[in-house]
Amino acid sequence: MTILALNHILLIAVPSLIVLILVITFLLILLLKWKSRNSSSSTTTTSSFRKSSIDKSQISNAIAIGYSPDMRSCMYNGKLICSTALKERKRGGGQVFTYKELELATDGFSPENVIGNGGFGVVFRGVLRDGMEAAIKVLHREGKQGEREFRMEVDLLSRLHSCYLVTLLGYCADQQHRLLVFEFLPNGSLHRHLHPAPCNHHYRSLDWGTRLRIALDCARGLEFLHEHTVPAVIHRDFKCSNILLDHNFRAKVSDFGMARTGSDKVNGQVMTRVLGTSGYVAPENASTGRLTTKSDVYSYGVVLLELLTGRVPVDITRPPGEHSLVSWALPRLTNREKVVEMVDPTLQGQYSKKDLIQVAAIAAVCVQSEAEYRPLITDVVQSLIPLVKSQESTSRYHHHIVVPVL
Repeated sequence: MTILALNHILLIAVPSLIVLILVITFLLILLLKWKSRNSSSSTTTTSSFRKSSIDKSQISNAIAIGYSPDMRSCMYNGKLICSTALKERKRGGGQVFTYKELELATDGFSPENVIGNGGFGVVFRGVLRDGMEAAIKVLHREGKQGEREFRMEVDLLSRLHSCYLVTLLGYCADQQHRLLVFEFLPNGSLHRHLHPAPCNHHYRSLDWGTRLRIALDCARGLEFLHEHTVPAVIHRDFKCSNILLDHNFRAKVSDFGMARTGSDKVNGQVMTRVLGTSGYVAPENASTGRLTTKSDVYSYGVVLLELLTGRVPVDITRPPGEHSLVSWALPRLTNREKVVEMVDPTLQGQYSKKDLIQVAAIAAVCVQSEAEYRPLITDVVQSLIPLVKSQESTSRYHHHIVVPVL
């Protein structure tokens, strides 16, 4: 009887004990998970707090403009906080320099190393630690606009790579300092060759073939921005001083601080406040703030007129009626006799009249006051290619060394 009672107790107790062990184990698992979640939640809260301190307009701008993930991770309270991934990127804007490094590269930002000066700041020629020559731009623009332009240029040139765009080697965001480091192009800007200062006699006049080549290179640079970038990029400040020349006088487009993303269609416009350089700004942008890729085409047409005539876009020292290059040139561009009279006298008649008339016609459609009447930059490229090929064939015939059309 006692044995039967013991067996009965065991039959009840053992399953109860097993159930108790399982319950305790389950509770321990829940406790561990809860601790893990609590730790994760704390990290997330800290991260969320940091994100909430970012200006909401910065986030929306980063998405709208198409900032790369690395660039978005740099935005924090109006400062550039550089992620490890961004520091490790060496190609196209990946290198981060300290202010001290760039100070050493330019001999303490010596005035003797100044190669450019403008409203944006000063550009110095420098030699980096690896011996590479570089153009180091020290930005003077302060406030939100200056910071936005700095970020825009770093982000765009970090993502966009073309032989027709200047290469960004790196940048510096040391405390309040904002510097950009570019490849060094020894022949400087197109502006200095077309409109040299009286004291700068070492800038030689550009021959006709070189001008055609530059016109094509610039058009291809804009074509890359408009047609081969998604979304399209509007340069917004295309002008002679932002076209740089390498040792072979091949042109590259530079200065993307004021760039915007937009559409290649006139009705796919970007509404923005008017920025740019007098004489280059498209009429619709100047009057209404409407900005499209056709606005860049207008600016390109002005540069083409400078290549043709050797004149600056706005010159109040000239006689009445000739202050504005576009207004003066437009009625003459379609007149075969008058267009010859417009040509830069430094060319000394060394050009093909047939090619001149065609280039004048391209310039005429580019500077139309109505955006819808202007061509796409791709059409400009296709129109210039045969002219450059023809010019290079002639140059080969005269035993000149030329660079083939790509």
